[in-house]
Amino acid sequence: MFIFAPIRKNTDVKETAKLLVLAGILALTFSSCDQAGKTTEGAASTESKETVSVADLKVAYVLTDSVIARYTYFKEKSGDITQKGKNFESELGSRAKGFEQEVANFQQSAQAMTPNQARAKQEELVKKEQNLVTYRDNIMQELSGDESKLYSDVYDQIQEYLTEYAQANNLEMVLSYTRGGAIWYSNKALDITDIVVEGLNKKYEASKVPAPAK
Repeated sequence: MFIFAPIRKNTDVKETAKLLVLAGILALTFSSCDQAGKTTEGAASTESKETVSVADLKVAYVLTDSVIARYTYFKEKSGDITQKGKNFESELGSRAKGFEQEVANFQQSAQAMTPNQARAKQEELVKKEQNLVTYRDNIMQELSGDESKLYSDVYDQIQEYLTEYAQANNLEMVLSYTRGGAIWYSNKALDITDIVVEGLNKKYEASKVPAPAK
């Protein structure tokens, strides 16, 4: 049984143009929580079932936040997402600045335009503003999707490694310890966080080595 608490992460970006509301692109909030439970009801079965005595129960725990934060794969991929967000921010800022300048030019020259010319220019600016907002929203959605996928991949990889570790070390249960979670006390001797982080990173580094040609 493996229990993970949700991890949250927030990234905020300042407004990039006076005429755009909420022009930031890194307002990302990722929250993931996987829970599984099974209940069985019905007549008593005649089949024998394996039981584990509480006294014989072998349990360990990991500091989930620490495992994720120290996992090389997570650090590398989250760094890629952060850089991608900065690139998008720069592009959005450049576009917003150009739009703002175009609005300022229109305000200065509007009196010299005919009513039809002014109306056409206003419609053009409104459309450009809408396109800019759409671009910003698409960026936010893309970055949010990237972050969501990253956390999903990280949880899957930790789950897989902990399954292998538990089976190799005859553990019946590995718990997730997080501040404010369901576990209020645990013996430090049961903490396998460092072991898990080391094992995860070794496994990840090994996966990056190309297989020898046959």
